[in-house]
Amino acid sequence: MKPVLWLLLFVSTVAAVYVSTFAHYTGTMRVMAGVGTGVVFVGSALGLWLTGGKE
Repeated sequence: MKPVLWLLLFVSTVAAVYVSTFAHYTGTMRVMAGVGTGVVFVGSALGLWLTGGKE
């Protein structure tokens, strides 16, 4: 489970950088892409935090 969450975290970070710098999205499309990558990022970070064990 953790490797999948780490992969999602990495992919959403790369996608957010791509959307904000290279993608030629304008207006609503850019906002929706940013919100989508943000939701995936926060969701995977929260999942990693919740699955962290108390060592």
